[in-house]
Amino acid sequence: MKKIILALVVLTTVFVSWKRKENKKIVVTDEVEVVQIGVDSNVNIAESVVLWKGFKPTGSHNGTVKLVSGTMTIEKGVIAAGEFVMDMNSITDADGSTRLEGHLKNADFFDVEKYPTSKFVVTSSELEEGKVQVTGNLTLKDVTKSITISAIITEVEGAITFKSETFELNRADFNVKYGSKSFFANLKDKFINDNMEISFEVKGTK
Repeated sequence: MKKIILALVVLTTVFVSWKRKENKKIVVTDEVEVVQIGVDSNVNIAESVVLWKGFKPTGSHNGTVKLVSGTMTIEKGVIAAGEFVMDMNSITDADGSTRLEGHLKNADFFDVEKYPTSKFVVTSSELEEGKVQVTGNLTLKDVTKSITISAIITEVEGAITFKSETFELNRADFNVKYGSKSFFANLKDKFINDNMEISFEVKGTK
């Protein structure tokens, strides 16, 4: 009987550990209701940035997207409310490829003429193991989905920094179709991975 109980304890511990690791992955669900808290714009647009990285069989590309506006309210170490609006026309390639930048803005990718901005709106957050788990509605092109990301919030003399961990986002969930195996067959090695890496670094004042 003792051996059986010990085995059950070990299995339970392994299962809990596995679940914790699994929860760190980005889960995309339908958008959730936003709790509105009145906040004037308090984000420093010039010092805030969204980092992105995309992958293909022969390598990768990375770059940035600037914010056009933003707000965030910090209460008891978590973000009680926030909205980060991204200027999709500002998307850049770290290698300075204007050809790639132009392609990313085209209709077959992010279609910035029709969808000039994207946004992340915080719906809830909680502290977990020293990090803030932030849930929010991400709108990209014509799709809004709820995602949860890990972040660290720091406050120094009234200055706030919201820095997320790098997380993976499946662009196919947001109808970004170019070179995607989710939409096109027979691409062979001419595809671009659906999963992109994204991270936020937003600075503001309390």
